[in-house]
Amino acid sequence: MSSRPRILIVGGDGQVSTSLLQRLSASSSDVMQARRPAVDLLKPQTVIDVVSRFRPTIVVNAAAYTAVDKAEDEPDLAKAVNATGAETVAKAAASAGATIVHFSTDYVFDGRQESPCLETDPVAPIGVYGQTKLLGEQLVAAANPRHVILRTAWVFSPFGSNFVKTILRLLSKRDELRIVNDQTGNPTYAPDLAVAVEAIAQKLADAPEPDGVGVFHAVNAGSTTWFDLARTINEAAARHGAAAKIVRPITTADYPTRAQRPAYSVLSTDKLQRIYGITFRPWQQALDDCLDRLMPAASVSPEHQHPHQHSSRPEFGK
Repeated sequence: MSSRPRILIVGGDGQVSTSLLQRLSASSSDVMQARRPAVDLLKPQTVIDVVSRFRPTIVVNAAAYTAVDKAEDEPDLAKAVNATGAETVAKAAASAGATIVHFSTDYVFDGRQESPCLETDPVAPIGVYGQTKLLGEQLVAAANPRHVILRTAWVFSPFGSNFVKTILRLLSKRDELRIVNDQTGNPTYAPDLAVAVEAIAQKLADAPEPDGVGVFHAVNAGSTTWFDLARTINEAAARHGAAAKIVRPITTADYPTRAQRPAYSVLSTDKLQRIYGITFRPWQQALDDCLDRLMPAASVSPEHQHPHQHSSRPEFGK
């Protein structure tokens, strides 16, 4: 008989925390969400208090400072949340004898690789956001030996603010979009991350893997550029009844931002599959699911269905 993990989610209304709460609440897990002001990563005692009261077996830290450009002007705040705040959560989990599951980012890499990044590849973040997330990884690992750090990328969902929702909004207002085409990564669906965390939590509860701690990459299968992602959204929105617009490629130099982004930050998920048996579905399938939730009113005729539309959910043979 499977053990029942007792899971505390630290994080408010973000994409990952919302997806986690929806998924875990519908499963057999005991789950509690801790959000501000009851839990504030800048106030360590609030974290300690809630962990002590709930007595979780797993703490999932889904709280983060994710404003990549703004972080360049607020490095202290980004560090306080992404690094020292994450350390506080990991320490509290360790004191309770709980495993910490912590989210990190592809932005810990500098983007110079030409093949998918492994967990063992050198890290060299080129912006404040990536630097604070890398420090967070290091502090979490030092604070709690029972840690699972999940690097993910380009997160989208029906919740919060993200690229998919932004593109849909812009497509409704403009006839033409110009989108960067020289940055490549893995679009990742937050609800699929939640399925993965559920599988990890259950496996840790049933039979902890000796190699089950450490850093893992967790992203949907396949890679693309921001331009190709936007073009795919445009095509999919048209299948849902929206008017198709023009989407043109530009370079990073054409669209300067406050923070540098890695040109190539595709992540290999081989380790996650090997240790936990988790295989993510292609991002195109996940995008179809997301758009079905964001644009439910329009029906899609069989001849216009996406070729991946009826494929299965993420596979967990785990």
